[in-house]
Amino acid sequence: MALQASPFPNGFVAGVHAVGWAFILPCFWFLDRLIAVCKSTTLERTQRLEQECYLHPLKVFFGSIVFFILFVATAPLAFLGFLLWAPLQACRRPFYYHREPPSSPENETHRGFELVGKASFGFATANLCLLPDSLARFNNLGHTQHRASAIGQRIVQGVCRPHIRIFVDSPSSCGTLSPSSSFLPTVNSVTYGATDRQVQPTNSNQQGRSGHRSAPRALLSQGLRQQDDVPWEVSSLFPSNIDILCLEEVFDKRAAQKLTDALKPVYGHILYDIGVYACQPPCGCSSFKFFNSGLFLASRFPVLEAQYHCFPNSRGEDALAAKGLLSAKVLIGQNQKRQRVVGYFNCTHLHAPEGEGVVRCEQLNMVTKWIGDFQAANRRPDEDVVFDVLCGDFNFDNCSPDDNLEQNHCLFEEYRDPCRAGPGKEKPWVIGTLLEQPTLYDDDVNTPENLQRTLESDELRKQYISPPVPAVGIPMVYPETGQPWIGRRIDYILFRENSISKHCRTEIEEVTFITQLAGLTDHIPVGLRLNVTMDSADE
Repeated sequence: MALQASPFPNGFVAGVHAVGWAFILPCFWFLDRLIAVCKSTTLERTQRLEQECYLHPLKVFFGSIVFFILFVATAPLAFLGFLLWAPLQACRRPFYYHREPPSSPENETHRGFELVGKASFGFATANLCLLPDSLARFNNLGHTQHRASAIGQRIVQGVCRPHIRIFVDSPSSCGTLSPSSSFLPTVNSVTYGATDRQVQPTNSNQQGRSGHRSAPRALLSQGLRQQDDVPWEVSSLFPSNIDILCLEEVFDKRAAQKLTDALKPVYGHILYDIGVYACQPPCGCSSFKFFNSGLFLASRFPVLEAQYHCFPNSRGEDALAAKGLLSAKVLIGQNQKRQRVVGYFNCTHLHAPEGEGVVRCEQLNMVTKWIGDFQAANRRPDEDVVFDVLCGDFNFDNCSPDDNLEQNHCLFEEYRDPCRAGPGKEKPWVIGTLLEQPTLYDDDVNTPENLQRTLESDELRKQYISPPVPAVGIPMVYPETGQPWIGRRIDYILFRENSISKHCRTEIEEVTFITQLAGLTDHIPVGLRLNVTMDSADE
């Protein structure tokens, strides 16, 4: 059954909901501005050093008075809107679905398995902190609507650039890689995706997408390195031709719409405004939800099925948002026997406060169960599953003693983490993904190029990546002797191999730490590309 665009059962209910929200919005906006005018980012404070010292106090004084008066004046209208809005949440499906009509059905699928039995898939995850402007400022990030537009433009700029591959002749794929003996592959005419007609540069990747190789290995750039059998790089741009993009903390509805407008020429299938509001006992959420889950999913491939679950055990300020798990089944195309090829993609955002590992472990238990239930209910015997990916902001890392409980969770026995050497131990090339908020606008990290150089320097990195969290009452020595300084990596992309079809083989093509959103968020996005080979019927 095809997904419907509106989360409401009919146009009348959707119209009443729109009226209710229109009554609420002015009061909400004035409250947002009332708080925002009193809270400055470090960038704004730096810029004010060039202004007259009395201007800002006057702005705060008069702005607070004006916005407070307007907030009070619109509160009765907001209350009326709330009476219309809140009851309708009981019949609201937990996401909007935007589908960009393709030029032809063939342009929505990937023909790699149909033609040669091999394909490459790119995934990325990023926490954007797109809260209402006033709340984002407590994370030293403001101007939410402007950031949403800029983030969308930067992502499109990265994923739509030509995907030039440099092949290296080497006896071993793990040997020394030098572009001096490379050649550029010819462009294949195979097309895929919902928007190849609109974004022509992506066609330069088709040979790499429909093919697969083990040696010689391909380099996306001269910065690609290989350690522990995992090619990786720090890139100032999003990897080209990302197939599925998962974003977290897209809480603001207008920001979600701006992202959708920016991404829809590239991603023909977008799920946004994911989550529940108000009181939702059927979903198991135990408290009133003022914000959705913040999850946002953009896919080049058609979404066949999607299901959202809300965590019932959130505490404190996290309980105000409907954090949970989104599971999706996407249509990739057909195999050489004309059977359907699909993939599973799951994204989540776990409990945030430090020192509450028990809550996060309970949520990981739920994630494991919900994914299993979703796949059991939607898996068909006549289709091939070629990837099973789980990503998101887990809010714990693999180096903090305070996160020891989560590091040993059985989820990591099911899903493979390319960056993980073992519980509590990262691979030496890994880079933390949580930036120190007070330093977001320092010269070393305020542009994609500067942040890339900083992350590649062990000495500079420790000034801008959040350090591990010690266990209560136990002194911490970090890093251990002879080990690199990594910092907190709380953004994950995991994949599972025992749940895909038995005749499919997976290889990691690259892991990417992305700096393109420098100055726009306090997280470092992470990318993963997988090569999947499907054995022929004879084999």
